[in-house]
Amino acid sequence: MADKNNLIVYCEYEDGRVADVSLELLTKGRVLANRLGVKLEAVVIGDKLDGVEDQIFPYGADTVYKIEDERLYPYTSNPHAAALINLFKEIEPQVCLMGATCIGRDLGPRVSSCLHSGLTADCTALEIGDHKDAKTGKEYKDLLLQIRPAFGGNIVATIVNPEHRPQMATVREGVMKKEVFDPAHKGEVVKLDPKKYIADTDYVVEIIDRHIEKSKVNIKNSPIIVAGGYGVGSKENFQLLYDLAQTLGAEVGASRAAVDAGFIEHERQIGQTGVTVRPKLYIACGISGQIQHIAGMQESSIIISINNDPNAPINKIADFVITGDMEEVVPKLIKYYKKNSK
Repeated sequence: MADKNNLIVYCEYEDGRVADVSLELLTKGRVLANRLGVKLEAVVIGDKLDGVEDQIFPYGADTVYKIEDERLYPYTSNPHAAALINLFKEIEPQVCLMGATCIGRDLGPRVSSCLHSGLTADCTALEIGDHKDAKTGKEYKDLLLQIRPAFGGNIVATIVNPEHRPQMATVREGVMKKEVFDPAHKGEVVKLDPKKYIADTDYVVEIIDRHIEKSKVNIKNSPIIVAGGYGVGSKENFQLLYDLAQTLGAEVGASRAAVDAGFIEHERQIGQTGVTVRPKLYIACGISGQIQHIAGMQESSIIISINNDPNAPINKIADFVITGDMEEVVPKLIKYYKKNSK
């Protein structure tokens, strides 16, 4: 019988590689498991899983559970959910982490509702800590503190799940840092019999044809980002940011307010409901700095804020603040950069 009470990460596996978000969660999971004094485990469900553990072990996993069947790829809800639900009933993990991807968003709620465990979506931080119930006075030790913006980003809420297990959370790609724990780290591979966990009736849905459109925008890996907010004012003014980005060899990003106003497409949205970025240089133009946006870019190495409001919240985290109208400042930046880069 497997150990109980460990921390487990559901690893997404596509085209022979484990998803970045899963490796990011293993990195965080290793830290949390050490804090709890438990094992870090991973579970991969799919087909052709040979060697998948070689991608997972360097991130600190002690155990990799593999459930392999050609009908388990590509992902469908029922068999994957059944596999996790029945595995979790057996190994009783205290924490389960998943990526907040289209798969994680589908799978997480199914598993948590079936196990009556609760789930916090889109966490921006995960910690281990104690909690005292204000009503009963009961104290709980070493709970998973699930942290995310709430009430439209006006507060940062810490959510706990004192009684039910597993404590479950999903996290978006890029929110946690991906770091190899030890390239030589090895653990145990446990191959599970899919028939024991998944009934034939769970395979009722068959995928006949599958189309995936890859994103054309790659702001996540860009070393320089020029981002615009609602303060940019119009779609036309965003052209200035594209001009600056082209001059600097940068990508253009945006806040949610700019996307909602129709100034720019959603793929370029940065923040809690967009992508999380860590460029070397982040130039924020006309961005006020709501908590959701800051959550997606606060780890940038250098932040320059261009804003006509000297009290904009983003100025508090910026390394350099240029107070003025973006329409005047940006052309000057372009001019000076071109002049000085010859």
